[in-house]
Amino acid sequence: MSSPTRAAAVRRTNDPAPGPPLLRVRDLRVEFRTSYGLTNAVNGLSYSVDRGETLAILGESGSGKSVAARAVLGIIESPPGYVTGGEVLFDDRDLLTLSRKQLRRIRGERIAIIFQDALTALNPVFTVGFQIAEMFRVHRGMSQSDATARAIELLDRVRIPNARNRVHDYPHQFSGGMRQRVMIAMAIALEPDLLIADEPTTALDVTVQAQIMALLAELRHDLGMGLVLITHDLGVVAEVADQAVVMYAGRGIEYAAIEDLYDSPAHPYTRALMRSIPRADQKGGRLEAISGSPPNLSAIPAGCEFHPRCPLATDLCARERPDVVEFAPGRLSACHFGAEVLSGER
Repeated sequence: MSSPTRAAAVRRTNDPAPGPPLLRVRDLRVEFRTSYGLTNAVNGLSYSVDRGETLAILGESGSGKSVAARAVLGIIESPPGYVTGGEVLFDDRDLLTLSRKQLRRIRGERIAIIFQDALTALNPVFTVGFQIAEMFRVHRGMSQSDATARAIELLDRVRIPNARNRVHDYPHQFSGGMRQRVMIAMAIALEPDLLIADEPTTALDVTVQAQIMALLAELRHDLGMGLVLITHDLGVVAEVADQAVVMYAGRGIEYAAIEDLYDSPAHPYTRALMRSIPRADQKGGRLEAISGSPPNLSAIPAGCEFHPRCPLATDLCARERPDVVEFAPGRLSACHFGAEVLSGER
């Protein structure tokens, strides 16, 4: 199955036929060339997301999720990083072919990103109000006073208490959850069509995580934007995502609607991820850990990337790399035994 078809097949089968996706990533490949050798960080990733839809990209740390997000925005530092293949179609325009000047017009204006660590992403020597207002000064040509007024409105919108006074505070004067809200305010300032949230709840306690996820879901609904949610925490996406891509060793190995993914994984890695998280309906006992470690992206094993850690692996898995195949409507998996895993026979 080709990459475009594979990405499109993630959608629910009872949805009306959609138009062209807002974002379509096809066979994206990214490598890093260093003195230590070649690292294949993204190895043929494909997915798509529509306006008003939330796509979750799931996987352990080191699976290539953040690198893929940066490749979409064209912000991979080069050297040592290089996009070596694929397409990133935004409104059917390939972002990988645009100049830096053309990309700057799209970043922030039409596509925005929330980075993992809000404290390091925010400039410590400028007030949060100045940093938010800069979006309006640069992209809208507003005066400082008008831009600051808009910054106050945005801080209020993301529920920063006493926004009129706090607009003059510096990042270190905010808690982790409040800094993340400031980052969200900056990201939605120009009402982008697409928002990429890269681990937006990292290092936050569970209560604040829930608040941040609820805020993102509300803003997606209000603004009608597409949302790509990147995370290794399966617990934070269950209530907000529509579709999911599970990444391993730099590529998508399972595609499904979020409820289908949780109910019946079609890949042993996804099933192992599900068993490793606490569940309210399963009390007592020990959580199951995934044996081994994620592969070194400089030396990805032959055959199925997951076979050294997979309890179902056979000689076939060690020899042949499985393609992503549709085993049921909207259910795609890169596993030689995907049909059996999906049906519970293995």
